[in-house]
Amino acid sequence: MSIRLRLTAWYSGILAVMLLALSAAIYGFVYFNTYGDIKDRLKAQSNQLQLKPTWNIDGTRKLTLVGFEGQNLYAQMYVYDVGKMIPSTNMEDLGFSFEIPKQDSLKNEQGFIRTSYEGNPFLMYQMAVNVSDDLATHPGVLQVAAYVGEQDRMMLNLKNILIVGSFATLIAAFTFGLFLARKAMSPIGKVIEAANGIQTGTDLSSRIVYDGPQDEIGRLIQTVNSMLGRMEGFYTELEDSYATQRRFVSDASHELRTPLTTIRGNIDLLQKIWEMNPDESRMSEAEIRQLSMESVKDIADESKRMSRLVSDMLSLARADTGRTFEIEPVALEPMMTEVARRASFLPRQADWSVGDLSQLNGKYILGNKDYLQQMMFIFIDNAFKYTPAGEVTLDAVFYQNQVGIRIADTGIGMDKDEVPHIFDRFYRADESRGITEGIGLGLSIAKWIIDEHGGSVEVVTRQGEGTTFVIWLPLLFAPPLE
Repeated sequence: MSIRLRLTAWYSGILAVMLLALSAAIYGFVYFNTYGDIKDRLKAQSNQLQLKPTWNIDGTRKLTLVGFEGQNLYAQMYVYDVGKMIPSTNMEDLGFSFEIPKQDSLKNEQGFIRTSYEGNPFLMYQMAVNVSDDLATHPGVLQVAAYVGEQDRMMLNLKNILIVGSFATLIAAFTFGLFLARKAMSPIGKVIEAANGIQTGTDLSSRIVYDGPQDEIGRLIQTVNSMLGRMEGFYTELEDSYATQRRFVSDASHELRTPLTTIRGNIDLLQKIWEMNPDESRMSEAEIRQLSMESVKDIADESKRMSRLVSDMLSLARADTGRTFEIEPVALEPMMTEVARRASFLPRQADWSVGDLSQLNGKYILGNKDYLQQMMFIFIDNAFKYTPAGEVTLDAVFYQNQVGIRIADTGIGMDKDEVPHIFDRFYRADESRGITEGIGLGLSIAKWIIDEHGGSVEVVTRQGEGTTFVIWLPLLFAPPLE
């Protein structure tokens, strides 16, 4: 089903529901007002009717219902145990009567009911009464009815008018709605043709040309053109991502190949030594033991290196998949004190200096303590690695609603052109390649942790003079939950 037909069907359906509701409201209003007045009259008359004795021509006594007000009202009373009918004067003159309900079912048939006599419709109010005479009280039924033929014809005409008028309006609305929808949606065909032309080609720089008014169609075409621009940008970014991924796989393969080669070479050496016949060996037992211990140590070191590499790559893979970690209020002073204490045991040649951390007392941030400590140890470990002689310091500063964790060293520093790339995976400054340990993933992991905490990192460096990192994290001003 086309959009034009669906729109027309929706509009027509809504209009049909509205017409149905309006017709029902009009019909219900007229119905209740018309028959409500009659019901009120019937109920009032039933309370005003009285039994009046009269005399026949032959001198016999009879009872008649009197007390009517208005026309087209008829009443009769029937006494069950004596089987006596007491009609109103007008019913007695016309010579007709209504059907009498059974006494045992009268209790459930009281109130307003519909009845008819020889095809003439009546609205009747029926109620149980007690008729007293000189000797006893007798159960009976009182029926007061009004002729409603004119009202029924009026309601039938109203219903027909509402039905026919609603159908005529609905058909007219559907016809004109379909015409207007077809006229309004005609520019969409041009958009489809242009979009198909772009789809079959490979040039994402193409755009849809539209010189019409800036209505919904114009805004749609503008949105499509903007979307094409974003798609072009996404395609370029995707190509860059693929290039980065290929570079990442290449670098990871290179980093894994080196320790695997070392491990395999040492294993081959151990295998040759241990399979050698003692008589053929030119090495003493002590030399063989020493060589074996060195090979095992190399294997252990390379295994640790591979474990660190795999662990770092797993952390980055989790970051790429968008996985996050649980966060909670973290007290800064005890965490930083623990980091400073444990950092003093890291292998280093530089002096380790810790500033005044008491200013962090009572300060909280919203984050994950384990990941925050991992991030700080990455920066501190890097500072120790690239500071063969000098000093590494740790302190904190505040600016507006943020806390800055400052880690400064007096090491080899970096060139300013290298700073934009230090957080790239497997990137290591040229001056440090082959000199210090590392695989170039630590700062990438640290940057991911900072981003997940809504923070930022500031880098100040000069080659040969050292580097300063300031990690800015938002403070938590609300009191932490216990």
